[in-house]
Amino acid sequence: MAARSSQPEKKPNFFKQLKSLFDFTKDVFPWLLWALIGILIVGIWVGILIGFLLPPVAVWSIVLWGFTGLLFGILAALMVMTRLSTKAMYQKIDGRPGATGHILSTALGRSWQASDTPVGVNPKTQEAVYRAVGRGGVAIVGEGSRGRLTRLINEEKSKVTRVASGVPVTVLYVGHGDGDVAIADLAKTIKKLPKAINRATQSAVIKRIDSVSQSLASLPIPKGIDPLRARAPRPR
Repeated sequence: MAARSSQPEKKPNFFKQLKSLFDFTKDVFPWLLWALIGILIVGIWVGILIGFLLPPVAVWSIVLWGFTGLLFGILAALMVMTRLSTKAMYQKIDGRPGATGHILSTALGRSWQASDTPVGVNPKTQEAVYRAVGRGGVAIVGEGSRGRLTRLINEEKSKVTRVASGVPVTVLYVGHGDGDVAIADLAKTIKKLPKAINRATQSAVIKRIDSVSQSLASLPIPKGIDPLRARAPRPR
């Protein structure tokens, strides 16, 4: 019997990842190329200027400083493109079902626990409610119209307060209306909640809530957005 070939999957190299990041960001910011070129030019000229100002003034010194300025320009350009790619990602997923779950499950860090699967959902409208538990208590996040989410929000809040009495519960709505939180500010808003419980209490709250949560596997729940399509690829 022939031996099965086990060739490791090839990962895209740095330049391919960089190109993917550039293409992803350029879809939202068409002027990206000119901005990056401008940053490189400014970096070179700053380096050349330093070469003229610092003695000894010589050709080799000016060339060396110009090259140094180019390197710093490349670094600055990568930083700008990475920051813009994050903004592009938020713009692309804004308003899409599952965007809230994607952010909660990937952007809150270790201090919070959340899933990209909603804890409550309206199968007809795809409006959903998500939950995150962390040092700041419990955050219940609604994705959709406030009016149609009232019942789902109240049910989840009642369930949490019943099993986690004394733990702060914060209700947030993702959107662009008065009092809503933009999808780009959601993770930052939750992280800013004041610490109210310790890690041991957090773990206990998670277990209690999970124990009373009903399975939603039979409902057409909008999963979190596919990271490969929604999230900007980052160069390694």
